[in-house]
Amino acid sequence: MRERLPHTLRSDALDNRERILDAARALFSTDGLDVPMREIARRAGVGPATLYRRFPTKQALVTEAFAEQLRACRAIVDEGCADPDPWHGLCLVIEKICELHARDRGLTEAFLSAFPGALDVAGRASTLKAVAGLAQRAKDAGHLRSDFVLDDLVLVLMANKGIRTASTATQVMASRRFAALAIQAFAACPRHAPLPPAARLASAAPDGG
Repeated sequence: MRERLPHTLRSDALDNRERILDAARALFSTDGLDVPMREIARRAGVGPATLYRRFPTKQALVTEAFAEQLRACRAIVDEGCADPDPWHGLCLVIEKICELHARDRGLTEAFLSAFPGALDVAGRASTLKAVAGLAQRAKDAGHLRSDFVLDDLVLVLMANKGIRTASTATQVMASRRFAALAIQAFAACPRHAPLPPAARLASAAPDGG
């Protein structure tokens, strides 16, 4: 019994940690990063003392909760940078990043500004640097408007975060159309390709309005 106790404690601690992270991700995704730590503890079914023992600060919790999503962001950027057509690669980055962020409100807040020390700052900086390099290649190829700056993409992400609907599916649909509109605005010579289907956001508006 005495020999098995440390293992049991380690197993319980690991279980508590995963429950806390699952609860944090769920609440950050729907409500953003302003969720109180006590609410996260309540959702996880642990006491506040247990939460703070695992994660002494909210910054530490945010960093761990979004580590996987940050890696996903970087994978998307790497995929775009590997495309031999820089414009196509940049469009892919905008589309996929907007969709990823539309599925998780807290990710956008963490990535952009809410916790400057959260997430891997060096990793975030290198990701943005890679996007800037891809954008410059798209400019050099004559496909991206010459006055585009990286802050324009940040502005798109901020606006994309403002899309709030009753369901995640509708939110993603609206985000895809918004990303398509942004891409057309960024193009040096817009071709006005067909947009993705529109989400029903204004139910009171007349059809076609």
